Amino acid sequence: MSECLFCKIVERKVPATVVYEDDHTLAFDDIHPQAPVHALVIPKKHVAAVRDCGEEEQALLGKLLLTCAKVAQLKGIADSGYRIVTNTGKDGGQTVFHLHFHVTGGRHMRWPPG
Repeated sequence: MSECLFCKIVERKVPATVVYEDDHTLAFDDIHPQAPVHALVIPKKHVAAVRDCGEEEQALLGKLLLTCAKVAQLKGIADSGYRIVTNTGKDGGQTVFHLHFHVTGGRHMRWPPG
């Protein structure tokens, strides 16, 4: 996946402000934040989107959500509240086709989001 921007971030070929990292996930600040806190949580393994996940990614998906909660805690928004979003496909707003979760907070989040 040498053309994938997020794979390049995992490989440290593209710089990012890393918030958290473990064996399976990487979290970094979004370069175009939509809230005072806006981080992205990705699997180190390339998976294009949620729709491409099968039973073999079940544990990874759980790990990604736990990492989102960890990032919220590290960013100081765990108690006040935050939003976790993943976009799937072009019409869903996905622009980078490597599974990622947005963790946003630091302000009141309105509904519906878009």
